[in-house]
Amino acid sequence: MQLPDKKYIASFDIDAQNTFTPVCPDELPVAEGDQIADELNAQAKFASLRLGSRDAHTMDALWLSDAEHAPLTPIEGHPDLDVRWPVHAIIGTKGFDFIAGLDPKAYDFQIYKGIEPDKHPYGACYHDLKNTLSTGAIEYLRCHGITTVICGGLATDYCVKNTVLQLKAAGFDVILNKAACRGIAPETITAAMDEMAAAGVKFVECAAELEA
Repeated sequence: MQLPDKKYIASFDIDAQNTFTPVCPDELPVAEGDQIADELNAQAKFASLRLGSRDAHTMDALWLSDAEHAPLTPIEGHPDLDVRWPVHAIIGTKGFDFIAGLDPKAYDFQIYKGIEPDKHPYGACYHDLKNTLSTGAIEYLRCHGITTVICGGLATDYCVKNTVLQLKAAGFDVILNKAACRGIAPETITAAMDEMAAAGVKFVECAAELEA
């Protein structure tokens, strides 16, 4: 794939956390979610900057499911909440941590999202569901002259898709490294890929395809 000069490229690791892997089976495990570190590290070699996002939740979150409210139950009265989810990515727990093979010190910019109890965003570029309250990621990329963002992370059909679409809407060229992602279900992964392709996202099967 023809890439611009490295100084114009950033790599973005989206929610590559234990909470979305079999390492935390009681949270929101994605099959093979703990096996993407090598590809994320490989794609970062093509970039001048590396960004990482993490779900960063607290136990007083209003979206937590319980005995009376099952997961995926719709939530009303809170504009930045849509449905309930099991406990996951609680700050200070193993689920919050990056997956094995990723060095927290390797990131030039990190985003914590979902800290507020009344917010549960999916994309890493905004704290709210209407994409109006910036996390600073877009501004950070712009002020460093970045034009192209190589993305990977968890899960393909949720936080990765939403982040990628936010970046495209902000005017960046976006490349999704399929080998650096894992998703929830085949049908939702396919739908996410189709939506991203329609938005103009480019795809590579693995980081090796980024070689000029």
